[in-house]
Amino acid sequence: MHELDEQLRELIPRLRRFAVSLTRNSSSADDLVQATLERAIIAWADKRIEGDLRAWLFAILYRQFLDAHRRSRRYARMLEFFTGRDDAQPSVERTVMAQSTLQAFDQLTTEQRALLLWVSVEGLSYKEVAEILAVPIGTVMSRLSRARQALRQLSDGEIAGPALRRLK
Repeated sequence: MHELDEQLRELIPRLRRFAVSLTRNSSSADDLVQATLERAIIAWADKRIEGDLRAWLFAILYRQFLDAHRRSRRYARMLEFFTGRDDAQPSVERTVMAQSTLQAFDQLTTEQRALLLWVSVEGLSYKEVAEILAVPIGTVMSRLSRARQALRQLSDGEIAGPALRRLK
């Protein structure tokens, strides 16, 4: 392990330089290098890496960067879905409204959140969602309608949580 530690320390400046070129931000680059080193150390415990350690670390760093980029794009699509627009500089009011909607989104049931994300953010069809859940398309449509209604009500402050039915 001491050998790995020395090799990693020698490669950190190169990894950081590559990360800065990808992220264009030194603090994001530092986070990316840290995530890369964490992943490398975890993987190292499972198997010995054959070949060039430097190339392996660069590959991990690049995959970490791509994964983070995909997550940020997904978040941007979600924010666009909740705000209804895609402005480069959202107003303070729209930002507050978006945060409120995201908080309301967090209050939905897991199934409602999943339905909204699959259809509205990920762009899955009703048929694809029906296959995932193993239910008829009509069931997906009605559940999605109820999820959208619950989100609107929570966003407007009409209800504090998902409504529960009283059984006699």
